[in-house]
Amino acid sequence: MTSITDPNMSDRFTNAMEEIHNKQLKTYGEIIDTTTELCQSHRHVVKSALDTCLKKCKDDDMLFETIQTFKKDLEQINTSLKEKRHAISGMVSEIQQKELQKDDIIQKIEKLREEQAKRKDLIESQNKANKDRLRNLGKARLVFQDHLGMEIRTILGKTQLVKGEKLQFVFRNINPSDQDSAYVVTMGIKEDGAYQIVSSDPALECLPVLERQLQETNNLPAFLANVRKEFISQARR
Repeated sequence: MTSITDPNMSDRFTNAMEEIHNKQLKTYGEIIDTTTELCQSHRHVVKSALDTCLKKCKDDDMLFETIQTFKKDLEQINTSLKEKRHAISGMVSEIQQKELQKDDIIQKIEKLREEQAKRKDLIESQNKANKDRLRNLGKARLVFQDHLGMEIRTILGKTQLVKGEKLQFVFRNINPSDQDSAYVVTMGIKEDGAYQIVSSDPALECLPVLERQLQETNNLPAFLANVRKEFISQARR
């Protein structure tokens, strides 16, 4: 066994202690290096995570702004659609009103056509009746003017009551004491083609009755004969 007093023993112990110290220093350096690397790696990871979070926040902000923009655009589109629906509803209502007006106009046109057709038939009927009356007047002229001295005059009325062309039948040879004395009845034709007695001179009380008979029978010669009889009867009173 080696003695502690051995000089070599002290050197060996010193060398052993230095070797142990060096190993500890080496181990401590490796720990420090590992710790430094871990710190650097941690800082790199933290920085990367922070950059990722910042980018994510920025992207989220942009996404939020985009959503807000889309929301405003959607509100504007909805408002525009409401306005267009309102405008379309007004146009539809206007079109329906015009369709009703169109139907009303068509009905009025049809009614006018029917009235024109009736008026045409009435005019044709009146023309035919007027032709018959002209023939009756011609016969009356021959009978009364040639044989009884009656004169037929055409006059144009100047007052509202006798407006238009009228006929005057002038009778003579009525009063035995005055053969040239004139007895006059004035008549015209209404819009419906009926005879209308305007007046008589001298006035005859039965003239309305004779006029009604004329309108019922359309027999002008008989009417003039009855008027002549009434004038004769009145002149003899």
